[in-house]
Amino acid sequence: MARSGSPPFKVAVVWRGDARARAEARPETSRFAAVFAALERQGLAAEPAVWVEGQADAFRAQLVATDAALVWVNPVTEDTGEGRAALDAVLREVAAAGVLVSAHPDVIDRIGTKEVLVRTREMGWGTDTHLYAGHAALAAEFPGRVAEGPRVLKRSRGNGGIGVWKVERAAGPEVRVQEARDRTARTVPLYAFLAERAADFAAGGTLVDQPFQARHLEGMVRCYVSGTQVAGFGVQYVTALAPPEHGRAPPRLYSGPDDERFRRLRGLMEAAWIPELAERLGLGPDDLPVIWDADFLLGPKDAPGEDTWVLCEINASSVYPIPDEAHDALAATTLRRLAEARTR
Repeated sequence: MARSGSPPFKVAVVWRGDARARAEARPETSRFAAVFAALERQGLAAEPAVWVEGQADAFRAQLVATDAALVWVNPVTEDTGEGRAALDAVLREVAAAGVLVSAHPDVIDRIGTKEVLVRTREMGWGTDTHLYAGHAALAAEFPGRVAEGPRVLKRSRGNGGIGVWKVERAAGPEVRVQEARDRTARTVPLYAFLAERAADFAAGGTLVDQPFQARHLEGMVRCYVSGTQVAGFGVQYVTALAPPEHGRAPPRLYSGPDDERFRRLRGLMEAAWIPELAERLGLGPDDLPVIWDADFLLGPKDAPGEDTWVLCEINASSVYPIPDEAHDALAATTLRRLAEARTR
């Protein structure tokens, strides 16, 4: 709670919309009603702040009058392909003016793109992962890697399966390519598929290449984190890169941080992997978002027969929905950081 005699901290809850959505936004009717309720339980005064493309001035003015901005905006919209460069510019401005922004765009650049898989490939969650900074490197190196086994190729930025392909050798010079977004599969010459990827490097884009995980149909575990502490889990059987006969994935099932099934994973995250992630990327503990998640698939069994965990991505731009318990966790983390900043 805010200190007695001091004004409550003001928190803006940010999401994307149009002018009408901004005018009509209300905490109790928004998608983030549970977030608003959790912030209120911590004594924080929260208000909607809908980002409307082309209305940066009004949005900026609202944010600079708050103490914190908690942001839920995807890097790419699935319907229009719209990015968030203009929003990120405003967020950097208000953060420089002293507003707590989570997740800060600079932090997203470090942990929330697929390039994090390369930067952390030597960690316990890593695999034989490679970064292609240009089309020439992709054309030179990828054929040898896919010849050794199926690979997953990912754009550095994306969500909802946008820009993710499973690639495996077919007959002769051809490969079978399956797109994660709509699960369409086709067989094409490898050179033709690689030629298509030239567009992915426009405007500084990159591609990341990971081995396909054979146990993917055993389920993906999403580990939700508030700052440095695990706040819950989500389990889903992901079929985006599976043959069509496996059907569509069922809904994700959520649980709290004390779920016994993931006790070992929680221990690894809190004791080893989160601190090492921050150190490798040059981040302090309080730089990590108030809510973020790491998606894990099961890797090969280790020598004692225990499951291993393979990181397939980190989400930091728009992590929602979340387990019930994670709402209070993110609100408590927000309050703690604001209180410590006020003390300083």
